[in-house]
Amino acid sequence: MKCICNLQRCVFCDQTTPFEKLESEEIIERIPEVEKVNHPQHYNVGKIEVIDIIEDWKLDFHLGNAIKYILRAKYKGTEIEDLKKAKWYLDRYIEMKERR
Repeated sequence: MKCICNLQRCVFCDQTTPFEKLESEEIIERIPEVEKVNHPQHYNVGKIEVIDIIEDWKLDFHLGNAIKYILRAKYKGTEIEDLKKAKWYLDRYIEMKERR
């Protein structure tokens, strides 16, 4: 069995040695598919999924997005960008409320 990594123990096939190099197409075929649509990892860090919080609290679009970006910021790898997005939604919500 071929291994796609150079670790002491392969996380994909549990093989220890010897390690053979694979072509990129073979590597892609062996990498487990990461869930990007239903329950992605960066929304499931704690005990409650972000969408469940938003729905349970009946948050509107602006506040729901602000919460989403805040809660996932540390875990998606784009912390500053996500916090800026959250701020943008929150600022827009505040402006909308002040106009009323």
